[in-house]
Amino acid sequence: MKLQGQVAIVTGGGRNIGEDTSKLLASEGARVAVVDMDRGRGEKVAEAIRKAGGDAIAVVCNIADEASVQEMVKTVAGKWGRIDILVNNAAITDKKNILDTTKAEWDAVIGVTLTGPFLVTKYVAAQMIAEKHGGKVVVIGSTSGFLGRRTAIAYTAAKGGVVNLTRSLAVQLAPHNIRVTGIVPNKIGSPVGQDEFDPNRPVMNLRNRVGVPADIARAVLFLVSDDSDFVVGTMLYVDGGMTAIMEGS
Repeated sequence: MKLQGQVAIVTGGGRNIGEDTSKLLASEGARVAVVDMDRGRGEKVAEAIRKAGGDAIAVVCNIADEASVQEMVKTVAGKWGRIDILVNNAAITDKKNILDTTKAEWDAVIGVTLTGPFLVTKYVAAQMIAEKHGGKVVVIGSTSGFLGRRTAIAYTAAKGGVVNLTRSLAVQLAPHNIRVTGIVPNKIGSPVGQDEFDPNRPVMNLRNRVGVPADIARAVLFLVSDDSDFVVGTMLYVDGGMTAIMEGS
């Protein structure tokens, strides 16, 4: 097992990418904190991990709220005595034009999708530093952070910010032996913030199939394992080659 004895936190762990990532890390020996705003979703994933022979807890946390994040980190460290892995996966989207977006909607998306990874990484990294054993952090980005969209404004801004947040985190945390990387998916599984998978969701990539959460989970496992020890500060595209295609070509 690649992660035996390690402790992992997965935000947005109650469904989609977070669910598959939580289960895969657990199958490789990690004890997993399934962090989600919805207690039912988190408990369902944690229970599935335990039934499969793994070790997991569900923790309710609003990652846009500093006090909530601090309490979550305290809970996980108190439960298992350490934190080795953080997967910043939770995000929400807006699907709106700038002319139709209110400031409250903008603030909500930025709060979860950009401020959330900042806050969670800040307090998890502080815990890792106190424990003096280093760690691994993966931030889930999006192709929307590199491309303009007609159907979103706050989300594209937040995911664009996630790119340089990841790079700066890598630079600032490297002296503490905390290795930070990111992943760039495109239209993986269910749309952001939704439970139901739409098999007819249109995609454009070089694999001629819809991406699924397991595709991202396997990439996360690579980035948090020793297999990627020399990979740091980069965004790994797991988009089926979508960004290699010029629209209209």
